[in-house]
Amino acid sequence: MTLDLRRHKQLQMLIRKLGLLENTLVDWPLLDLALTHPSVSVQRNYQQLEFTGDAVIRLAAAEVLMENYPQAPVGELASLRSMMVSDRTLAQWADLYGLERYLWISSSALGDKAGRISRLADAFEAVLGALYLSTHDMRLVRPWLDEHLRAKAAEIRQDPARQNYKDALQEWTQAKHKCLPEYRVRETLPPVVEQERFEAEVWLKEDCLGKGTGPSKKMAEQTAARNAFFSFVQPQSTTQMQ
Repeated sequence: MTLDLRRHKQLQMLIRKLGLLENTLVDWPLLDLALTHPSVSVQRNYQQLEFTGDAVIRLAAAEVLMENYPQAPVGELASLRSMMVSDRTLAQWADLYGLERYLWISSSALGDKAGRISRLADAFEAVLGALYLSTHDMRLVRPWLDEHLRAKAAEIRQDPARQNYKDALQEWTQAKHKCLPEYRVRETLPPVVEQERFEAEVWLKEDCLGKGTGPSKKMAEQTAARNAFFSFVQPQSTTQMQ
């Protein structure tokens, strides 16, 4: 399959954004396929490349963790890797490189704001799959991906809640107050900000501990829990350490 000149130039621009040379190692039709949403074609889309890319990102994350934290227990490495390659993180990286502007997608699917994070994460994985299959090694992946993986790993390790604020808040409320927090979620119409369709509050008995918004109920709850954690749990932990 031969790409038209305009599409080829678009994909070259993306490759430059990744910091890669515009060389013949890239399988351009495969990269084009990686940026074809299922809403455009049921038969020809990025789903199989996404499947490959999921393995690629996990392998890259594992290698980065082993190189940077060789003494860490395997259980900690596995937990770190799981958090490093979450849909939300992959979508953030996709946004960083403006991946959405290169994506073939129907207008109806594009209008699905709630599915945007999942859509971008899938496309990001598919691009990784296409780059890997272009050479059948990591030479088109790790030169630009490693810095993001290292930064994310460091960020998670420095986070006292390891970015799972709902669990951390629940542990605190059970230990200190012998009860569980309650989440109250409502859909905001129109969204508070673009993509933020839900607003959550986390309550402990009669007290509202925190509020948050997000594109899904789960993410809105996590944001509310994060705000509550840093307002009530972390300050107490810091005081106890002093």
